[in-house]
Amino acid sequence: MGFLARDPVAATGMGILAGAWGAACLATLTSPPGAASDGLGVILLASAACLLVPAVAARTKLVPALVITTSAARFALTGIAEIDGGQTWMQAAGWVGIALAVISGYAALALGLEGSESRTVLPLGRVGASREALDGHLADQVDRVATEPGVRQQTLREGRDADPTGSGDRGDDGGVAHHDRHRGEDTQ
Repeated sequence: MGFLARDPVAATGMGILAGAWGAACLATLTSPPGAASDGLGVILLASAACLLVPAVAARTKLVPALVITTSAARFALTGIAEIDGGQTWMQAAGWVGIALAVISGYAALALGLEGSESRTVLPLGRVGASREALDGHLADQVDRVATEPGVRQQTLREGRDADPTGSGDRGDDGGVAHHDRHRGEDTQ
């Protein structure tokens, strides 16, 4: 979903989680029951460190950032338990896992209700740009689309291939006209 929604934070987090769980499944299938695995511990510690990147990037959505950060803590504790073999670390990872389940359940419910109701039902702790996305005007958000990564180059390429005005003049910007929504004027 993160890739389809052009949400790199969700996409990165889900990709890291999928890889870590895939490694955990492989280690579990190939090890005797109850055995600790140093290799799995290293993978989980590396995954925990990698999860801090989307956690920091999600800082404008506090509840989703908390889910990712708690996942990182859970992976780190489980990784230490795998390397150390200590029951205390595994119990700590279990308690963090219970907290993660509660936080994740809340986040899933809040996001699901928000999607179905088209409004905020349960708070997600949105601040900054995330808050503006809900409370601001659509025109303010659309004005920035042309400068988003991956969009501008495509826009320019399409502008060179097609003349949207039909006049044969593509202008200095390669044929990409900009509509100023605040003033209702077309600019080149």
